[in-house]
Amino acid sequence: MALALNVYKTITQVLPTSPVGIYTAPVGYSGVVLLAQISNTGTSTQTITVSHVRSIAGAAVTTEIVKDFPVPANDTASILDGKLVMETNDIIKVSGSNSTDLKFIGSVLETLN
Repeated sequence: MALALNVYKTITQVLPTSPVGIYTAPVGYSGVVLLAQISNTGTSTQTITVSHVRSIAGAAVTTEIVKDFPVPANDTASILDGKLVMETNDIIKVSGSNSTDLKFIGSVLETLN
């Protein structure tokens, strides 16, 4: 069976307080992150951290996209100003200061290598 040329995915996740991988670019595909937003549905400002992780020579290299970024109550933060290209096995990790009020939504286009 032939692989699909383009696959669109929507990712949703309630942010935990410890970093967790929410998307990994699959083998044979590059992932293009089109949208990444986090909403704070709580009544007080919370902070978020979003990172890109790539394995280089067997070691994980973590690059923070935002770190301890404040999101006001009842507001949303857009994490990317443009698009983020992810190579096979690259990971997006997220965490927040509250495990119930912070919610991630993202759109990814996976394109066949």
